Amino acid sequence: MGKGKGKKNNSGSSGQNRKKTEDFLLQNRNKTGIYETSSGLQYEAIKDVDGPKPSSQSTVKVHQRAMLLGGKILDDTYKDATPLEFRLDETIEGYSEGLQMMCVGSRYRFFIPPELGWGKKGSGGRIGPYALTIFDVALLEIID
Repeated sequence: MGKGKGKKNNSGSSGQNRKKTEDFLLQNRNKTGIYETSSGLQYEAIKDVDGPKPSSQSTVKVHQRAMLLGGKILDDTYKDATPLEFRLDETIEGYSEGLQMMCVGSRYRFFIPPELGWGKKGSGGRIGPYALTIFDVALLEIID
């Protein structure tokens, strides 16, 4: 047998990620304060206020901390003090769906399953296949 054959799994393997994601989502949905949409997006309202909500075509300004299930930080604009601006129709499905539930001034945590995120391909070596992504996001402004 050559190298790489056999049953050795890397920590980012699709099988391991899928199992960890499924186990986490099953346990998470039973926690107090966690809600789940019909698409499978789970979320928690950290700060919920009334106000305008973005549409799927809106451009928004947000602060976010994006991380993987194990806690690895992918992006943290809170730390950098540089908010992001983007159109909701140019981001992953789960993030867009979650932001449309938020009012300006709210802060939510999204638990985005791979089916609403980067799926079986992952993204650029930073997000593995079937990886759950977690976003702590504050909606600062709707630009249009």
